[in-house]
Amino acid sequence: MSDQFSNQFRLSITEALSTQLYAALDRLEPAPLTQENLDALPAQAQKLGLPSMSGVYQLFRQEPGKERELTYVGKADQPLPKRLGDHLFKLSGRVGISLEEMSFRCLFVEEDLSAVSPEKMLIKRHLRTGRIVWNNRGFGINDPGRERDTTRNRENHFDLEFPIDLDLRVAGLTPGPQSLQGVLQAIKDGLPFNFRFQQRVAELRTKTVVVPDEEMTADQAFRFVSQHMPEEWQISALVGWAIMYRDNQKTYPSAFRYYRADGVVEQVPQTRKPGKGEGEDEVEGGDE
Repeated sequence: MSDQFSNQFRLSITEALSTQLYAALDRLEPAPLTQENLDALPAQAQKLGLPSMSGVYQLFRQEPGKERELTYVGKADQPLPKRLGDHLFKLSGRVGISLEEMSFRCLFVEEDLSAVSPEKMLIKRHLRTGRIVWNNRGFGINDPGRERDTTRNRENHFDLEFPIDLDLRVAGLTPGPQSLQGVLQAIKDGLPFNFRFQQRVAELRTKTVVVPDEEMTADQAFRFVSQHMPEEWQISALVGWAIMYRDNQKTYPSAFRYYRADGVVEQVPQTRKPGKGEGEDEVEGGDE
């Protein structure tokens, strides 16, 4: 209730924080998303007296001939260099995107501020004036686990637009005789996308294979493994990661290629339309 000489005042702490966070980030110039720039962050945090290095960040993409575009807003309860490094690693293993297009800016945030979800404040504020391309589109960095392997992705999912790149070279593969288990672990360690395989299986540990004396791409490495694995095993290249299980030629909705003992099979990934509450502009945090 108000009249000519009285009214009500409501102080919104979250609105004030949102405004200040937005303005503080806006004063920063995005830097290329490179390991060199990420390696410089710990010294900056130490100078500011923030050893936890938690904070908020923005990712930008600038395709050739286009304006720079805000792609993602997130927070890191873990150190910012680690979180941004995970994004760098993930983006390096995708088809249709170049790391040269990517840049970032970030703010170290006091630990006690994390309870008020600073990234959600930023997301909501950005959505007032535009859109954030990758929020709420599955741009996570953690392995979602076995239960998500059978998920049918929304048609606007990040992994469908930028699937894993099977033409990338596997780093660190050594030639010569070794166990199939060892080869699988070397492939996993040498790829910039997740490759999950069934562990603690005797037939993988005892099976000896001879790795050829030449570099292999992920596709070539998976073909090599498929020639030496039992018939009931298969490698499934899903749009977001690859898996290898003894699942007797099971099909997965998001798979685009299977490597089996009897050959390679291509598949068009299945999709679904976004359901209620899954719109592109829904608020999603960055600490997956």
